[in-house]
Amino acid sequence: MSVLRAFIAVDISPEFQQAIRQTISSLQIAIEPLVRWVPTENMHLTLKFLGDIPPADVDRLSQMIRAEADSCSSFDMLLNGLGSFPSLKRPRVIYIGIQAPAGLEALQRRVESTASKLGYKSDANGGRGFSPHLTIGRVGQNISALEQQKIRRAIEGTKIDSPGTARVDSVHLYKSDLKPTGSVYTRLFSASLLR
Repeated sequence: MSVLRAFIAVDISPEFQQAIRQTISSLQIAIEPLVRWVPTENMHLTLKFLGDIPPADVDRLSQMIRAEADSCSSFDMLLNGLGSFPSLKRPRVIYIGIQAPAGLEALQRRVESTASKLGYKSDANGGRGFSPHLTIGRVGQNISALEQQKIRRAIEGTKIDSPGTARVDSVHLYKSDLKPTGSVYTRLFSASLLR
């Protein structure tokens, strides 16, 4: 039986994506060959990574997303600087942080709780809790200590000016297909948040 690699997320508007692209262009030029950059149209804020799911679960998850969306209001979010996981000294993932409004935190907790009741493993995130961010790049596997320093210096030297607020008014279930050229995301279901 085939499975789908799936996650629940909120999208970033095309206007906000364009503003992010302009904001990080100098960083991309500085460390281009060391990082595989996420296409801006693929940028999203993951609320819950589900992993491999049976196709039959799409309906159950869609009903769950609809119920949670019907009890959460739309909200605005702001960018909150650059960073890397697991640390600046050992960068693996480069991200832009999100200033999490109460609405985002509440939506993520509700999605996490309900998904757990449906049998999906809780995202413990190493005990750190929810860390809202937009992944913008993934660092190559076999980079040297000198290259790690170059990435760290580039991140520390890049200032992120907020392009304003991004309105979040819906939540989505996506499937992710891993291709040699990168991930391809397909929206399986969407539900609007309360206005």
